[in-house]
Amino acid sequence: MMRKTVILFTVLLLLFQLQPVAAEEASNDLALAEAASSAILIERDTGEILYEKNAHEQLPPASMTKMMTLILIMEAIDDQKITLDETVRVSEHAASMGGSQIFLEAGEEMSVEDLLKGVAIASGNDASVALAERIAGSEAAFVTMMNKKAKDLGLENTRFQNPTGLPAPEHFSTGYDMAIIAKDLLKHEEITKYTSLYEDYLRKGTEDEFWLVNTNKLVKFYDGVDGLKTGYTSEAKYCLAATAKKDNMRVIAVAMGAESPKKRNQAVTQMLDYAFSQYETDLLYERNQPVTKISMIKADKDQVDVVTEDTVSILLKKGQKKSGIETSIKINQDLQLPLDKGSKVGLLEVRKDGEILSETALLIDEPLKQAGIWKLFKHSLKELVKK
Repeated sequence: MMRKTVILFTVLLLLFQLQPVAAEEASNDLALAEAASSAILIERDTGEILYEKNAHEQLPPASMTKMMTLILIMEAIDDQKITLDETVRVSEHAASMGGSQIFLEAGEEMSVEDLLKGVAIASGNDASVALAERIAGSEAAFVTMMNKKAKDLGLENTRFQNPTGLPAPEHFSTGYDMAIIAKDLLKHEEITKYTSLYEDYLRKGTEDEFWLVNTNKLVKFYDGVDGLKTGYTSEAKYCLAATAKKDNMRVIAVAMGAESPKKRNQAVTQMLDYAFSQYETDLLYERNQPVTKISMIKADKDQVDVVTEDTVSILLKKGQKKSGIETSIKINQDLQLPLDKGSKVGLLEVRKDGEILSETALLIDEPLKQAGIWKLFKHSLKELVKK
């Protein structure tokens, strides 16, 4: 059995007063994103809402849908179900997609990385379906995965019918849900390697060379923007989920239902300007930072590091003093072997005056398996010596 200490340590980080930023406070008397029918602005690490407008209204998300597609692609890469350099054979169904596309041919083979670029930069519907079929076996099976992931994220106003965002009955989301999806996608920091590119090429050096141009023009014209996803259909109008990082603070701004790309970009720019002029963050822990160790008597290793699943920060108004924040680490008491690398083993809580500001999952950074007989014998002998 694991040692029964639940709270391993509590650290007093700062001294005076800090009030968590409230959405109601942040949204008062602001006239942001007037050109959008729905909008929301959040700080990425804490998830705090800095501004919102009709953020829970169900609307067609158009190609912002592809953020969920990208999450599942990045998870498949992380889990080594696919690799960036493997080739994918394009089906007739994938090649038949209309709308935004990279003009894949049925039977053509293209690397996962190039298809990923096609989705992230050019919003290719054909590339999205090709990767969906590779990961799940069919587009329909992939959509089931998308909706399960939405449920896992606690999204109550999102329903997907395809991985592209092409118009379909009962395909909807909200500004808030899109912001949460963007937040989850950004756990895979390497995605911005692709979404930040303004241009690139596919099939380079061949007669079928294809120029990719980012549909998100803010990556070129707004300092700090490195993603994430545009969207447009005649029903959805112009949409954008953008992210930008300056210093330690990363924010996500979502605008839906604007009448033109210019008005969409203007709405997002207003929200980004507001965030960076009014707020800052204080970083407490990096993603994957070791914070403690655990040991289990019957495990094949004496100890393994426990790391943060995500970055942990506190949000401050500009000029606000840092103050009495406590962090505590809680390890689950009912862990059972074996445990895979990345298994959730506890929570890191950030509190102010007894109120939880944030909870971040804690993971083990190595697998733990059942110890062999010799390992168990040596451990038992060691315990006897201690007595």
